[in-house]
Amino acid sequence: MKATTLLIADDNEPLRTLVSQRLRSDGYQVIEVSDGPQALDQIRHEPIDLLITDIVMPTMDGIELLERARALRPDMRAIIITGHGTRRAAIDALKYQACDFISKPFEMEELRTAIEGALSHGEKCKIEVLSAKPDWIELRVPCNMAAVAPILKFMNEVEGDLPVDTREAVASAFREMLSNAIEHGGKLDPDKHVEVKYIRLKRAVLYSIKDPGEGFSLGEIQHAAVKNPEQEPLHHVKVRQDMGLRPGGYGILMASHVIDELVYNEKHNELIFVKYLQ
Repeated sequence: MKATTLLIADDNEPLRTLVSQRLRSDGYQVIEVSDGPQALDQIRHEPIDLLITDIVMPTMDGIELLERARALRPDMRAIIITGHGTRRAAIDALKYQACDFISKPFEMEELRTAIEGALSHGEKCKIEVLSAKPDWIELRVPCNMAAVAPILKFMNEVEGDLPVDTREAVASAFREMLSNAIEHGGKLDPDKHVEVKYIRLKRAVLYSIKDPGEGFSLGEIQHAAVKNPEQEPLHHVKVRQDMGLRPGGYGILMASHVIDELVYNEKHNELIFVKYLQ
């Protein structure tokens, strides 16, 4: 079987060498370069399966490299690694379909997990960026649970200027609501998509999530924590187990505690939640 070929572009030679050695010991074929032009030359002439690139490099930064690499190899997987993350970099990484966004310093196990995810789920988890303005991000997300973790990482970078407690509250609600939309609205069908909008106002953060399903009635969601009898706070856990669903079901209940406003459309397949900023 042909070994998977990874291309690592990073001007930090000690780190690049260490990471390359570890990945070679895992059975990957690894090509190392120190800048963008060298990386593009390799992409033109070698069958690269996955590009792993730093953002800050001489001559050409990692985002420009990713953009130009996409023109050469539209289906090539990519992971961004950086010690200088910015909102703009995170948005551009999404725009050019990076599979993951890792901040330095990182553990090798985190990188290994990102590589495995990119190689195994990359085709089914392509996130289409419809709007890339910092104050208006709009995405089409395939109904595949493997898309959730990368999106959370990207959005955490986008919201990096928010207080930690605010960022965590928004992330927890977003994770559950997005997971519910993918699982229940999209039926885990990667050919279907959830539409996500992130709107940043001066005094509020707003998310809109619309799934492709037929909606639901609050009286029919016994698998959700919000419907637990008062004397049985974990009733929904058994319901979910019996239905073969993933652990969870806290989305609506969690949002009611950490988000300031939550409203559904009449069909209940689209929601908007708001977190006000101090």
